[in-house]
Amino acid sequence: MPNLIRELRRREVFRATGLYVGVVWILIEASSVLLPAFDAPDWVLRTLIIVGIIGLPVTVVLAWFFDLTDHGIEIQAEATDTVVMPFGGRRTDFVVIGVLAVALIFSVYLNITSGPDVVEELEPMSVLIADFDNQTGDPLFDGSLEQALQIGIEGAAFVTSFRRDVAGQVAEQLQSGSGLDAETSRLVAVREGIKLVLAGSIIADGDGYELAVNAIEPRDGEVIAEADANADSKLQVLTAMEQVADGLRRQLGDDSLDREQLQDTETYTAKSLEAIREYDRAQTLARGGQYAVAIDHYKASIDFDPDFGRAYSGWAIAARYLGRSDESMLAWEKALSLIETMTERERLRTLGIYYYGVTRNYQKAIETYETLVEKYPADSVGHNNLAISYFSALDFQSALLEGRVALDIYPNDPLARSNYALYAMYASDFDTAVSEASSLMERDDVYFKAWLPLAMSSIADGDLESARSAYRSMANAGARGASTATLGLADIEMFAGNFAAARDILLDAIASDEEIGNNYGMATKYMALAEALRGLGDQHAALEAVERGAVLTQADASSVPTALMFAEAGRADAALPMADALAGKLQPQSRAYAGLVRAVIALEENRHVEAIDSLRTAISVADLWLLRFYLGRAYLVGGFYAEALDEFMAVQERHGEATALFFDDLPTYRYVATLPYWLARAQDGLGMASAADKNYTAFIARRSADDPLVSDARQRVE
Repeated sequence: MPNLIRELRRREVFRATGLYVGVVWILIEASSVLLPAFDAPDWVLRTLIIVGIIGLPVTVVLAWFFDLTDHGIEIQAEATDTVVMPFGGRRTDFVVIGVLAVALIFSVYLNITSGPDVVEELEPMSVLIADFDNQTGDPLFDGSLEQALQIGIEGAAFVTSFRRDVAGQVAEQLQSGSGLDAETSRLVAVREGIKLVLAGSIIADGDGYELAVNAIEPRDGEVIAEADANADSKLQVLTAMEQVADGLRRQLGDDSLDREQLQDTETYTAKSLEAIREYDRAQTLARGGQYAVAIDHYKASIDFDPDFGRAYSGWAIAARYLGRSDESMLAWEKALSLIETMTERERLRTLGIYYYGVTRNYQKAIETYETLVEKYPADSVGHNNLAISYFSALDFQSALLEGRVALDIYPNDPLARSNYALYAMYASDFDTAVSEASSLMERDDVYFKAWLPLAMSSIADGDLESARSAYRSMANAGARGASTATLGLADIEMFAGNFAAARDILLDAIASDEEIGNNYGMATKYMALAEALRGLGDQHAALEAVERGAVLTQADASSVPTALMFAEAGRADAALPMADALAGKLQPQSRAYAGLVRAVIALEENRHVEAIDSLRTAISVADLWLLRFYLGRAYLVGGFYAEALDEFMAVQERHGEATALFFDDLPTYRYVATLPYWLARAQDGLGMASAADKNYTAFIARRSADDPLVSDARQRVE
């Protein structure tokens, strides 16, 4: 071993190797900085590293066999009588050490200053996919290529596609009968604040096809990205479309693509153009409310591709809207069994819809949608549905935040802005609600729910005539708007204590809902009618009304008022089974309402402390406005005035939640009407005579003289 080391030194192997390592080290470190600046492909740096590694043993071998002398490069055995240059001596040692020191310092500096890799988060990019210019004459490509491109382009986390059916409606308003060609799509994009239009074409090329897509800036028509691909046959068109989508994603800034990974994972859910085309038709029909016809096309899509998971989930949703519960669950079971065939974005969207709409597991829906928007920050559907899930879980502030994100992605989307206004309304931020709703009034296609915050804010301010005007405007926005508006007008009359007027409005409204088959609308109006009839002193007719409404839907908006009506009428035998049914549901709100029903039964039987315990337990399950309101009343009748006042002040602060108690955007502000009376009673019990008189007076001014509570308030003031 000593002889080997001595020979290595004599042949300058150590010096040559050290100098080589230092130079290569510096070269690689410098390349890692310079190559990305010139947009060099990653393989260039990898190649340099590989060449550097391969060169190391080559350098060792060359240093062993050759030497640099005053006669040039010579074989070691022949170089014994010559002068070695420049290797040898202390001077060369210093050179080698210096090079290695520079390499080490350079490497340490780069590692300290570069820090961890920062992943650039791209701004959300909204795109509208125009109708493909189909120059083949084959109708198979109409409606299928757009859907395929959407699936492909949405693989980029920062991309979100604008709904084509909504874009079609806007196009119809702008240019009747023009469809969604490239030019019309640009007009729609400008109006809706969409950043890019994707305009594609397909051309026959012998037995194959040429596909091309341009990403166009809608205002000036500048093409900022373009991609094309060829398909040798019709069977390869989807693969070619995948290549086009990948090319566009790269040019738009998506660096997440990995070709080897994509070869192992099918990007497109559907295996055939026919399946995609039928799915696209089904989606359009379902969004237009034609669920039965949509199901036929979902089934046709599945016939072409039995593993098309999204078609099953669409079928399940449509069947649910038609009230076909068993059919819906079977379709959901199949969709969930195919969840692994979906893209990640599709999978998270599907699971979110299932948790929210089927099991009503709002917490799971929130977790799923939070994952979706974390991985795909530009997914407007994800942000919108996350906001709705937060809202359903009573987290109104988080709903507002997510609603704002969805609105920032599509600032001109009337539905997103209407939702944002509603979230503000429920959060008792009426100023924001009115501001956002008012901005929608500038559009021709005002979404009917935009009038709801305006009406509610007016009622809260005591301006009932302005509220009536808002509902009359809502009634002009289609059948659903008319149905909601009539309930709102009746709600105003009950708020004012005009129960006879409310009864007349509701009887006509129920008949109108029956004509259009709006069972949910009928059910909620029967509940309101029962309250009006009870206000008129006709308890028997009130119970008949709730019984009629209860058979139309099993929703809380029907079952809870029915159970409460029975409980307050002393019919515990009818109310308790309904409370048990509510307690058996997964949703926390339903289970909390079960505790409310049992508490009201206890109150009617003068078991005040038991009622208080039941309500406090229920609030720990779901902190609902109505539970707090009844808890205040339970404390009051039990003689706990300070506690009662605290609860009544809390519900007064949260009065936005009473605008639609069951979060279905159907007016229930009448429940707030008696709050000044109950506040006054609690203040009276605490000896706060001046404050009590003020609230009694406000209540008397608000309500009809026929209200029994008004008579009681007058006596207390006197």
